Amino acid sequence: MNRFELPSSELYIGGRWETGTGAEIVSAFPGDGSINRIIPGASRADGERAIERALAAQADPAWRNLKPHERARFLYRIAEGIDTNAARIAYIQTRDTGKTLRETTALVASAAATFRYFAGALESLDDTLTAPRGDYLSLSVHEPLGLVSAITPWNSPIASDAQKVAPALAAGNAVLLKPASWSPLVSLELARIVEAAGLPQGLFSVLPGAGREIGNLLVEHPSIARVSFTGGTATGRMLARQAAEKLMPVSLELGGKSPTIVFADADIDLAIAGILFGVFSSSGQSCIAGSRLFVERSIYESFVGRLVAATKRLVVGDPFDEHTQVAPLVHVDHRNAVAAQVAAAVAGGAQILCGGAIPQGSAYDQGAYYLPTVLAGLSNDADICREEVFGPVLCVLPFDDEADVIAQSNANDYGLACGVWTRDFPKAWRTARAITTGTVWVNTYKQFSISTPFGGEKDSGTGREKGREGIRAYMAQKSVYVDLTGAPHPWARWPEGSA
Repeated sequence: MNRFELPSSELYIGGRWETGTGAEIVSAFPGDGSINRIIPGASRADGERAIERALAAQADPAWRNLKPHERARFLYRIAEGIDTNAARIAYIQTRDTGKTLRETTALVASAAATFRYFAGALESLDDTLTAPRGDYLSLSVHEPLGLVSAITPWNSPIASDAQKVAPALAAGNAVLLKPASWSPLVSLELARIVEAAGLPQGLFSVLPGAGREIGNLLVEHPSIARVSFTGGTATGRMLARQAAEKLMPVSLELGGKSPTIVFADADIDLAIAGILFGVFSSSGQSCIAGSRLFVERSIYESFVGRLVAATKRLVVGDPFDEHTQVAPLVHVDHRNAVAAQVAAAVAGGAQILCGGAIPQGSAYDQGAYYLPTVLAGLSNDADICREEVFGPVLCVLPFDDEADVIAQSNANDYGLACGVWTRDFPKAWRTARAITTGTVWVNTYKQFSISTPFGGEKDSGTGREKGREGIRAYMAQKSVYVDLTGAPHPWARWPEGSA
């Protein structure tokens, strides 16, 4: 394994590397608890300084007047910088989050592809000449909002950063990025790459810090024109209330409790492999994790038996080991919270079919590990079937028919994703259309394309990211009418021949 130097403890504030003046942030390796970096976080004063520099940079004609294809060049260069430094970035993210190196390598490639996609989309994104209803030329044009905030979670920072920063820059904005305090390092590394790409100074900042201080500033400040947030539903609700006071647009990608549905006619091997990946990859720390499994009653016992046997074979271990499938959770505190939810479910009558414990052995003693867990004997309204666990925990439930499983799937406050496993395409289509959710996978799970919009329903959020229209979300639409007659408006009853 290559070992790379981790980013320094300085923050990227308005295009300058400076020591933060806020509360201390500790980045630790979840595999053994060793310290990566101790970073002075961003204070409110640091954020205000970043905002001041961002406003000046965004208003500078050198940036604001660039043609779309000229802005796209910066995105292409950032993509190349990510590709060139892929091994280093993946290493940093694994140290910061505990994700397997295999997964972080894929996330880095995804981030580069995201910048490249939005560069290409920007070059071919047209404004509209609308159909006139009179003697005038009418157009619909789009302009930058100005200054936007991007607030990203700790579970997949490099990919989440790219999905917000790339379209916001493509739209011509300045961007203030606040990564989570548990995983600040890879976002600071992104800042180094953005700087090397030659983006005008001040247009991009990375401000890890306390939510109550820097997070609130990046929502409440009157110069912030839009916020894109990925994180927990409770925080999302609070942010939405703050945004409403400003009449400011937001996009909120929040929690999930996604159902996975296995019909009796499904390809069993395909379904088991997809379900394992859907809930236990990323150690279950995914908003789209397929954490509620509904299995048609006629195959329930045999299917769950095979699934449990396969779950027990998953390799739990060091995220830098190429054989590891389930790595540690991001932090011991988070691991303990997951364990507490499982313990509460067992106290309420849940049956542990496998897992439900911290793995034993010296390799696990200092890390934030938790075994892949399958729970049965639950009703769909049990707390653990309703609340997001954000860990490697799967609840299995039987269903009787199509109508039953649709009703049970929808009987939840979340609506982010869903998986359907069947060989019957009409049934898959009916089910996919009937589930209230933002994304449905049929005979697969956790497959993504930057070209396909993503977002949630109900308590899973509002708004969409990705896709060509993802750039427009960071722009203001303006209508322009140009008179073609040269004559005064008849309402004024302008005297004929008057000067």
